[in-house]
Amino acid sequence: MEQLTEAQSYLDKLERICKQFPDASRYTAMIPEVYGEKGWALLSSAAKYYEEAVECFQRAVEEDTDNVEWNFGFATALMRLEEYSGKPENGEFSELVMQLKRVLELDPGHTVAMVLMALKLQDLNQNEEALRLVEQALQKSPDQLYMIRYAAKFYRRAGEVEKALELLEKGLEITPNSSFLHHQIGLCYKIKLIQLIKSDSRSSRNLYLQQKVTLINQCKHHFDEAFRLKPSFIMAKLAFAEICAIDKDHDKAEAIYKNLLNLEYITLENKQEIYLEAGKFEFHHKKSELKASKYYLEGFKIKHASKAREMCRYYLEKTAKNRLCKNRRDIQAFCIRGIIHMVDGQECFEKVLEIELSNEE
Repeated sequence: MEQLTEAQSYLDKLERICKQFPDASRYTAMIPEVYGEKGWALLSSAAKYYEEAVECFQRAVEEDTDNVEWNFGFATALMRLEEYSGKPENGEFSELVMQLKRVLELDPGHTVAMVLMALKLQDLNQNEEALRLVEQALQKSPDQLYMIRYAAKFYRRAGEVEKALELLEKGLEITPNSSFLHHQIGLCYKIKLIQLIKSDSRSSRNLYLQQKVTLINQCKHHFDEAFRLKPSFIMAKLAFAEICAIDKDHDKAEAIYKNLLNLEYITLENKQEIYLEAGKFEFHHKKSELKASKYYLEGFKIKHASKAREMCRYYLEKTAKNRLCKNRRDIQAFCIRGIIHMVDGQECFEKVLEIELSNEE
């Protein structure tokens, strides 16, 4: 802003502060507060920084072991990293579970930590204890937005969609322009839509069609609103495309997938998600196993550990297995398996080179 005098005054203040710490450089003292604040900044930036955020909070906690905020930041970063990688540690003594226990040990009334712990206990099928924690958190902080978001996720995963919707609508009253909340509401209506389609109780055809149209419109509205509020929210756009496919509007769905596949400067995980969903669309709605396999292969070949990549691999292996059951000499099935082994092998050798950089052999 060309306010150089003002900038210099802050540099001078920073220099004076840093002199208090023996290990500091002229303008940087890596004390717990700096590590902690850097951790939060990294968490709010992009998913690719989650691993570094974990390291920052870990350093902050090492130097300030009883600080609730840094311990909770550490737990939050571990949770985000698990979700991003698609490989959660669900053991009772996983690092995330132990860290959440530490937060609740330091602050038994930390409602967001309670709900995060409930989600992990839900993964471990400890549902009674998980529900107790969620209900306790809602009683203590009924208007705490982050707690509401995670509690709604808990109820949605537990199959209590109406309870989840009630919480999400309450959250939307607090922050009406939240793309996250619109997306979550859309997911709840999608569950209701799928349940309606699968139900056999179609005593009144007109009522069934009316309910179906209403749910489809609700899904589209909330997914579209989520993407409008946050144009980088690829998952919301993919969810919108999926509803279009369910609504038999295949041309619109196909146009969305085509547009997303041509996007540049998006994360590797988003690219994998796009290939995965485009493949599912080709398989289930266009009935093209060949095109579906091509998309799954493209998603799998992107070397980034994620749930989407694991699903691409799963569908590829399933396709190859089904084809070989019909014809033990099926060339496409062997090609699919061959590419999977080739990519696995390449990754193994790359990992060896990472470990043994100085080993010429």
